[in-house]
Amino acid sequence: MLKATISLAALLAATPALAADDADNDAIIVTALGIEQPRDEVGQAVTVIDADTIRTRQSVSVVDLLATTPGVRFNRSGSLGGVTGVSLRGAETTQTLVLIDGVKVNDTSGIGDMYDFGGLLTGNIQRIEILRGSNSIVYGSQAIGGVVNVMTGTPAAGFAGNASVDYGYRDTLNAKADISGSSGIASGGVGVAYFNTDGISAAANGTEKDGYENIAANAKLKLAFTDTLSLDLRGYYIHTDLDTDNGVIDSTADTAKSDQYVGYAGLNLALFDGRLTNRAAVTWFRMDRDYTSAFGPYGYSGTNLRFEYEGVYQPVDQARLIFGYEHERPDYDFSGFGSTESHKADIDSVYALAVVKPFTGLAVTGGVRHDDHSQFGGATTFGANANYTPNNGATNFRASYGEGFKAPSLYQLYGTDVGNAGLRPERSKSYDIGFDQRLGGDRAILSVTAFRRVTKDQINYDYSIGLYGGYNNIDRTRAKGVEAMLTLKPVDALTVTAAYSYVDARDRDTGARLPRRAANAVSVSADYVWPFGLTTGATVTMVGDSFNDATNLVRLDGYALANVRASFPILENLEIYGRIDNLTDEKYATVYGYGTYGRSAYGGVRVRF
Repeated sequence: MLKATISLAALLAATPALAADDADNDAIIVTALGIEQPRDEVGQAVTVIDADTIRTRQSVSVVDLLATTPGVRFNRSGSLGGVTGVSLRGAETTQTLVLIDGVKVNDTSGIGDMYDFGGLLTGNIQRIEILRGSNSIVYGSQAIGGVVNVMTGTPAAGFAGNASVDYGYRDTLNAKADISGSSGIASGGVGVAYFNTDGISAAANGTEKDGYENIAANAKLKLAFTDTLSLDLRGYYIHTDLDTDNGVIDSTADTAKSDQYVGYAGLNLALFDGRLTNRAAVTWFRMDRDYTSAFGPYGYSGTNLRFEYEGVYQPVDQARLIFGYEHERPDYDFSGFGSTESHKADIDSVYALAVVKPFTGLAVTGGVRHDDHSQFGGATTFGANANYTPNNGATNFRASYGEGFKAPSLYQLYGTDVGNAGLRPERSKSYDIGFDQRLGGDRAILSVTAFRRVTKDQINYDYSIGLYGGYNNIDRTRAKGVEAMLTLKPVDALTVTAAYSYVDARDRDTGARLPRRAANAVSVSADYVWPFGLTTGATVTMVGDSFNDATNLVRLDGYALANVRASFPILENLEIYGRIDNLTDEKYATVYGYGTYGRSAYGGVRVRF
């Protein structure tokens, strides 16, 4: 791992003419402000995983794509489908805010409102944006580490469709299809994805297979009544059915089922020749989780109903004002073991941001947000960033400062025997500085960012409280590091991307490293299109050592994974493809005692029209 880190550092040092923070060619970013924004205005670190990358990599889980971007660490309890958390820049997995088609999907019934990525497969997902760094101005609670924004496709003009199916190791079947189109004032699309596998044992030393089924469906409809008035409707659904184990011991009695519902209805109105745009929306998210175990059945349900208003006013070309109001009502219910719980909260928020371009090449963004929580009171956050390009986007210098906060979850506030109604919100301050350089018409792109974040009043589980332990504001943490991403396209047929990040995340009180966050991670991908149409590629990901626990007593060894892939067009709209994951059959774990896949192969066919 050390040799790999030194090698990549040497590569970056030997390429001083290249310098940039995002290895992609997308000119528009959505996640930074919640609206479309030219990349040259964005002073924050954002990585885009586009549709071509998703298709080429052949990854099944969204987390496997995220793991190849800088600053991302993840842990999965068991095989594919097991509880999976994503950490950005060393933050807690509960401090990653997740959006699906514009809807916040953090689970209000979960511990810390964490979003479980275990059920989120690539299916019909077409774009992912990862914003790293505190950004509570636009998104409010949970965005201490950053934001993962997952988007399905934009409806095609006319009519279009895609379908694929592949099969492989452990009787794994993966199929998906989508159609979209437009006619008159209406445009829309629907998609469905199905995944089923016999799986492997969730317990690392287990022998019985833990199967997994995942069904996902998505839909979009837009009605453009006039050039200035439109209605957006979006929906997303995920059903999972997973066999699990009793901790790290084989069990045939343990299962986990979940249903996620995501809904969005938004009205868009433009006034004053487009100088003022307005968006009013209602969003709804619900997560139902049901478990069986040797101790009996139990389950959780979490719902978040939100109303959003957002206005964007652009009086002159050099300035934009973004302002809004949000109201959300999270609630959660628990039943099992002879008891029930039900709790709710209300959160009202107002925010305003300004984007100003005082002269050519410079964009400065600043804003403030105030959230009022019905249980713990108010929280005000501030953020600012700047992007300067002296040469029309070939070089970009970026700097940002962001404050973050995370409200205590309803379980942390009120959970039987463990809740603490007096918890304070977690607060953070995040700083980063970086630069981007593009050469030769984007033949070479390099991104480098240095960052630092300090967090206080972090909520943790304190075993010294009461009979069973409980939640308290006891931790102060700090994370600092460097992220780098490089893209090379020396010829049209070859694309090479490399990502490296060093993340030093520690408890400021004890000096211990935060658990399950490796300091070093490297990922390199290469894809080549041969003259006769064959595309071949490989991704190698290396992750350094980490610790499984906060006391740093249980070590998780570092690992290196190699995946290879190929695709070949049979006809203009028909191709076959296949991949081998974990080519070297590496033995590793992201959570101590839980199993991971060894070498596995898959093959399939794609069609489009």
